[in-house]
Parts: sequence; C-alpha cells; structure tokens
Amino acid sequence: MGVGKSTVGGLLAERLGCGYRDTDADIVAAQGREISEIFVDEGEPFFRDLERAAVRAAVAEHDGVLALGGGAILDEGTRALLAPLPVVYLSMDVEEAVKRTGLNQARPLLVGNPRKQWRELMEARRHLYTEVARVVVATDERTPEEVAQAVLDALELKQA
Repeated sequence: MGVGKSTVGGLLAERLGCGYRDTDADIVAAQGREISEIFVDEGEPFFRDLERAAVRAAVAEHDGVLALGGGAILDEGTRALLAPLPVVYLSMDVEEAVKRTGLNQARPLLVGNPRKQWRELMEARRHLYTEVARVVVATDERTPEEVAQAVLDALELKQA
C-alpha cells in the first residue's frame, strides 16, 4: 500500500515494451466506484471476492506487467496462481509508507492510526509477500525510475 506499484508497474511495462494492467483499476472500472466506497458500502469480504476474480481474469488474459492490490495475496488460491510467475515484492519501511500514504481516506485499511495499521498489516502479510515473490526490491528513498531499474536488474540476475 503506497509502495508505488502502479507507477513502477507502468514504467516496467514501458521499458519491457509490453502492456500494463492493475487489478485495483479493473475493479474500479467494473464497479463504477472507488475501492474505498466498496469497502464502506459492501465490506472487505465483498471486496476480496471481487479482487480474487479480478486477479484470476488478469492472470488469464494479460501477459504483460500486472499490479495487484496489497491484500490480493491473502487468498491461498491467488498465491498458488502466482507461484509460477515472476512476482516482485516492492518493500518499504513504515515511516516511508506513512509519508507516502499519509491519512489518505482512499486507503480504508489505514483509517485511524496509519502507522499502527500499516505495521499490523505488514506483520500479517510480509511472510505471504516473500513466499510468493521471486525477488524483493526495497523502494525506500528511491525514485520510481530507480525502483523499476532495480526490478529489471533483479529479475535478470534471477534468470541467469
């Protein structure tokens, strides 16, 4: 959340000469409303069902760079679907995350105390991110362009 996956994903797609797709954007387009509204109106379980379906469709239909929402990996089926793919986990520390997301109301899982909420989310999710990821790239104090290059470099090293 706030790590820059959408920005970096677009840069990677451009550098690789392929398409870019974001499952959060797919959900927003299909629902005609923002994710924060879906959370408020329908609740997190409803959103997670939409997210599972969006990830399955995107993996089946898209062969370029794909950005997933931060909670997509909570689903065991999604993790299994991602296992054979070159998944990249973009990491950052809590202070950087709070700086980037602030008190952004479009991020319903950070309502209240963003530092505490982000820390708790990461404690619950980090092992899942690293389980699924082929490479981990830190984004702290890096521009999106530097992160994109670090991802390309890391994936090249892993392929060799």
